Amino acid sequence: MSTIIFPSPIFGPVHSRRLGTSLGINLMPADGKICTFDCIYCECGFNKDFPPHLLRPTRKEVAAALEAKLQEMETDGTPPDVLTFAGNGEPTAHPDFPEIIGDTLQLRDRYFPKAKVSVLSNATRIHLPKVREALMRIDNNIQKLDTVSAEYIKKVDRPVSNRYNVEEVIEQLRLFHGHVTIQTMFLKGTTGTGEDVNNTGDEFVTPWLEALKRIAPKDVMIYTIDRETPQQTLQKASREELDSIRDRVTALGIPCTASY
Repeated sequence: MSTIIFPSPIFGPVHSRRLGTSLGINLMPADGKICTFDCIYCECGFNKDFPPHLLRPTRKEVAAALEAKLQEMETDGTPPDVLTFAGNGEPTAHPDFPEIIGDTLQLRDRYFPKAKVSVLSNATRIHLPKVREALMRIDNNIQKLDTVSAEYIKKVDRPVSNRYNVEEVIEQLRLFHGHVTIQTMFLKGTTGTGEDVNNTGDEFVTPWLEALKRIAPKDVMIYTIDRETPQQTLQKASREELDSIRDRVTALGIPCTASY
């Protein structure tokens, strides 16, 4: 099983299918994974297989490493399109996440003011006021909503906490008042226990579209498997399936991109 454990606190830049030239900011330990989900499609593997021995980087370490990399990119004349919080787990779970966002915005403005700041999040901590306020300050607040089916989420996204409630998450996403991008993974196949999973059909897509109408995001990103997954019985959604879903989103008046 091939997995990706990202360096910390800075990695890349890498080319993102959705964001362009992206300088990664990983707030998790460099030797393992800490996440509030345990998705069976995660490129970083299952949580249990990569328990970290190192600590998360401190706020001071993140700022110092980010500034050093931005200075290097400035000298090389290679500006990033975006500074992206991603990596080996949920970035908003870092205890100093709001303060780190503030530091990052200051450094962005100093070195590459045209670069966007993005956060890839699974929406498990947007109920916290300080987290939500920090996400309102960035350019691209990208939050996961793979489905509105609690059963599917339990089988595929596998929240670590039993308190995850998708209906509550949808209501919290509405509190961004449009300053949010919804990101959804579409896939097919079976779980490790042989249960079928497929969120590309109308049974899943129609209620998901209803949720999008309630959330009223600025845009939607849909995508499918691009790298090897820890659960190897999963399959990509087809281009035709993604295009059909994308067209249904745009018919609602919400911009939508599909990555294959």
